[in-house]
Amino acid sequence: MNNRKEQIDKQKVAQAKRIASQSKKISSSFENMEAGFFRFFRSFSTLLDHLLFGTKHAGIVSLIIAVMLFAIVNFNSQDSVFGSSLLYSRTVSNLEISAQYSETTYELSGLPSECSVTLTGDAGSVTSAASNNGYCLIDLEGLVEGTHTVKLQAIGYGDAVEKVITPTSASITLKKKTTGQFVIGYDFINTDKMDDVYVLGTPSFGSSKVNVRASQDTLDSIAFVKALIDVENVSEEFTQQAKLVAYNTSGLPVNADIVPSTVEVTVPVKSPSKIVPIVLETTGKLEDGFAIESIDMDHQTVTIYAPESVLAQVEQVTVSIDASTLTKDTKIVQPIILPSGVSTSDITKVNLDIKLGEEASKLITQVSPYFTNNESGYRFLPDKAYYDVNVYGTVSNIEDISSADIRIYFDMIDAEIGDAEFTLHVVQNTNPYIHYELVDSTISGIIEDPNSSEGE
Repeated sequence: MNNRKEQIDKQKVAQAKRIASQSKKISSSFENMEAGFFRFFRSFSTLLDHLLFGTKHAGIVSLIIAVMLFAIVNFNSQDSVFGSSLLYSRTVSNLEISAQYSETTYELSGLPSECSVTLTGDAGSVTSAASNNGYCLIDLEGLVEGTHTVKLQAIGYGDAVEKVITPTSASITLKKKTTGQFVIGYDFINTDKMDDVYVLGTPSFGSSKVNVRASQDTLDSIAFVKALIDVENVSEEFTQQAKLVAYNTSGLPVNADIVPSTVEVTVPVKSPSKIVPIVLETTGKLEDGFAIESIDMDHQTVTIYAPESVLAQVEQVTVSIDASTLTKDTKIVQPIILPSGVSTSDITKVNLDIKLGEEASKLITQVSPYFTNNESGYRFLPDKAYYDVNVYGTVSNIEDISSADIRIYFDMIDAEIGDAEFTLHVVQNTNPYIHYELVDSTISGIIEDPNSSEGE
């Protein structure tokens, strides 16, 4: 029995030794693991410091951090790119604003010219809504005369999107309309597209007056109502429905209801004409020693077109020549100068054949002057009665000139009683080949009042 107990004790000692040995191994393993963990942590820390603070990898690390922050911030926002349930917005601008009210009863002012609508929803719904022909509406039904602030409504975009309107409201004014009557005037339009040979007569209207419906303030601002008569390409009498437009004193259109909006008008179209001679006029002076011998024109007369009142005043047309440009015999083409009010002519240019010759001169004596603009009825007693004039031209052109062909004059518009002196002027002959010069360009004498002399 003692042997058995002794054996058991030996076994317990052996087991205790095994347990102690095993505990030592386990403790050694934990120490090794702890040492390995700290080595890994030091290595990872060194690597992280190298990546984060090293200049070589700083850009890559910053990009990664930025992407991570963007994803975090936008994951649940309406503009997020993550998922089909995120929101999208789009603004439609320059939209028409329509007003719903009784246009026959009220005049509306203060309506904004346009609006914009911001649409918000999923991308498909917003794209579909934006493609619609939507508009903004102001509903004024039920409102009375006066100023009102009314909200705008977005129409035509459906219910799948949210809509924000800019501006959200408008301050508008309703004024009751009344009716006024105006005499119809007229304006011709597109006159630049009508042939110049035609002249428009006075229009005759189917009605001389027209009704205009607007607020009293608007009616008071209307200065006249005109029919706009289109005369493009007209060549004979015509009848048309001319549009009526109201204007203020500044000539700007006024927005008002014109009833009816057009008027029937008939306009006569004529082509008045007259045949007049072509007269040559010379300016400038030829070189010394030369004069114009002759000028032949291929046309002596021209047919001009103008209103009859203008034609009655026109006796001739002119062609001008600058003599200072002539140095030898030449052929040139010159335009015809039309008087004011003459619209056109059957010919616009003439061909001239100019011949030059040697200049000669001739003294003309015993030329008696006359006066103009003696509005006070004074009597002028000149120091001498006759004056001399030099005539220049070719021999053949001046040989027949006499004192009867020359006219000289002085102007008494500023005349006063007493001693006086006036400047003499010579009337150049219509013959463009001859030039006159006064030997003495002043005339002296005494001015008397004939009424005062008779009284004495």
